[in-house]
Amino acid sequence: MKFLCLCHYDAAAFAALGPADFKEIGAICAPHDAALKASGHLQFVGSLAMPDQYRTLRADADGVTVADGPYAEAPEPFGAFFLIEAESMDEAEEIARLHPGAHLGAFMRGGIEIRPVDFFEQP
Repeated sequence: MKFLCLCHYDAAAFAALGPADFKEIGAICAPHDAALKASGHLQFVGSLAMPDQYRTLRADADGVTVADGPYAEAPEPFGAFFLIEAESMDEAEEIARLHPGAHLGAFMRGGIEIRPVDFFEQP
C-alpha cells in the first residue's frame, strides 16, 4: 500500500534560521536521507518552494479562478513530501520516522502527516 507523507514546518521558526543553522540541519539530514533511501520503501521525495511562490486554482460557478498564494494560509505549511510503500499504517509510521523532518524539531518544529493513498496511477 502507498502512503503520502507531507512534511510541515513552522514558518516563523524557519524564517529565523541563520547560515549556521542550515549547516547543522544539513549535517542532521544527511544520514536520515540515506537511511530512508536505503530502506527500500521510498518511491519518490521532493521539497516545495516557499508559500509566497504558490498559485491556487479554485473551481467556482463561473469556471476557474486563479489567486497567488497557498490554498489555505497556515502557520505550518507543507515543506516537503514523499511517497512510501508499506504494509500498514504502523509500518508507514516507522518508515516516515526515518525522514529528516522527524528529527528537526529543535529548528523548525512541524511534523509529518501520513495519508494512505487510495488510488495511484503513474502514466
